[in-house]
Amino acid sequence: MTHVVLFDAVGTLIRPDPPVAAAYEAAGRRHGSALARDEINARFRRSFAAQEQVDDAAHGYRTDEARERSRWRRIVAEVFCDVSAGDDRIGDALFAELWDHFARPASWRLFDDAGPTVRRLAAAGVVVGVASNFDARLPQVIAALLPEIPGELVFASSMVGWKKPSPRFFRECEAKLGRTAGEMTLVGDDRVNDFEAAAAAGWRSVLVDRDGKSSGDGSRIASLGDLR
Repeated sequence: MTHVVLFDAVGTLIRPDPPVAAAYEAAGRRHGSALARDEINARFRRSFAAQEQVDDAAHGYRTDEARERSRWRRIVAEVFCDVSAGDDRIGDALFAELWDHFARPASWRLFDDAGPTVRRLAAAGVVVGVASNFDARLPQVIAALLPEIPGELVFASSMVGWKKPSPRFFRECEAKLGRTAGEMTLVGDDRVNDFEAAAAAGWRSVLVDRDGKSSGDGSRIASLGDLR
């Protein structure tokens, strides 16, 4: 095991509870939207993917707090165009409600294998942290759900200045920790942003695949409990 293990956050350590589409549906109803949950989910996935392409093509994966708020404001507006189009007041209020919702630790739940794995590694002397495409809301969520991880070891992309899969994200994490690539491991659920990007940066990379959807290889695990 390398000396530092950083985990991706959403999909690896934590998941939204209730799920994103359910939270969006409830907030949308309060602001006059009539969209069904399935339609919200489909719109969310399309808009999220489009904003990922913008981050790549227009920003070169450079990011900050302003960019993160802007991209999420756009996603919410595109999902709820039935109420936000032509009325910025509704769009702004709906965005603010959802932004605040996902800032609250109570809106997130740990995967069952997350806490025990983090505690086991920390007890073994491994430096354990988080490295995630997220914003400044993440440290307070991790502090509440995984108090074993100190705040200075929570690397959110908006605070780092770069998003995965940019190699600059990984270089910045190394610099902040005073470590080299050979001392680092990233564990995540996204094959491109986590597994392939970390490997390309010279890190050890581990893909957590709880649903068994990825092709098998020596660096794929079905549970965080399998991490060695």
